[in-house]
Amino acid sequence: MADHERDQYRATIRRYLPSTMPMWVGQGFVIYALIQALTLAKNLLVPVVLAFLLTMVFAPLRRFLYRRGIPALVSSIAIVLMLLACFLAIITTVVVPVSTWIENAPAIEREVQAKIRDLSATLNGIYEAERSVQNAVDPEKTKNAHVRQVEMADDGIFTNAMLLAPSVLAQILFTFVLWLFLLASGDMFYEKLVHITPTLKDKRRAVRIVYGIERQLSRYLMTITVINAALGAGIGIALWQLGMPSPLVFGVIAFVFNYIPYLGAIGGMLFAGGVAFITFDGTIWALVVAGVYLGLTTIEGQFVTPYFVGRKLRLNTVMVFFTVSFWAWIWSAVGMIVAVPLLVTVKTFCDHIDALQNFGDFLSERHAESSSEAQTP
Repeated sequence: MADHERDQYRATIRRYLPSTMPMWVGQGFVIYALIQALTLAKNLLVPVVLAFLLTMVFAPLRRFLYRRGIPALVSSIAIVLMLLACFLAIITTVVVPVSTWIENAPAIEREVQAKIRDLSATLNGIYEAERSVQNAVDPEKTKNAHVRQVEMADDGIFTNAMLLAPSVLAQILFTFVLWLFLLASGDMFYEKLVHITPTLKDKRRAVRIVYGIERQLSRYLMTITVINAALGAGIGIALWQLGMPSPLVFGVIAFVFNYIPYLGAIGGMLFAGGVAFITFDGTIWALVVAGVYLGLTTIEGQFVTPYFVGRKLRLNTVMVFFTVSFWAWIWSAVGMIVAVPLLVTVKTFCDHIDALQNFGDFLSERHAESSSEAQTP
């Protein structure tokens, strides 16, 4: 941002604020209003953001096919239909077993309650044995002690499972339609962007930013998709060997959940452990299944992904966790999926704009700014 633009921004803010109010208060109001707008417009903005991100990811493929003589409309329809087929295959794989679980929900709920009562009785027995030992050692200490009971309650597992289905389906349909229009438009938006920028230097910078975002997003999402597919296959095979029901479902869940950094692995581990708790006798198998799931995701997160992805993105892990948490708070599950791509987009902007260079260094990992300075001629 140039000096005159910054002065004009400050003058505009001060025009609508009392003269005694500090400048940071006005900036706080702007940030608060922006967060509220993102929250209130979630149903519109989520499909739009997803469509634009998908367009940036698949634009290089569409451009490659165009250079081979395939029209943009034909290649765009093929790409959208391909991804739609993959999406429907994932949904079908998950829905069939889950629908069976929903049909058997009363029996499953009774079994869960029975196992929870058994676990509660076991814990109460352990406490009573400990209390008896303490009473034998020091009777006065436990003379007036109240007996504590370990109680666990279950509020119902499958209640209101399909409540949001119509709204979700409408947003998915809108996302695919908008994505098709954006992808089929070719480089029209890029040409418009170059046309409205005032100077030749700004035009070149705009082109570098756009193609830089495309390149970073494509590399990230394509690489992470291959890694997630391998992780899903590994988890599915491992849980199949352990005798878990519908291991393919857990493989698909691991594939999808792993797009969410940190929290996805925890959610998949808890889900797998919960199903194992219902399926097997005794809690030890639930811990084994959860441990296997956590072990495979830990290997992927600590060794595989940093090797193939981390060297290129070089993002601050703390900022990644904060970004995922923030967008989860704003847009729930979809926000967790788009958090890292949005962070990559912001980081690419910062790398090409001098005024945002310091913020870009803040978003990068430790010592990344030193290496980037060393590479600059």
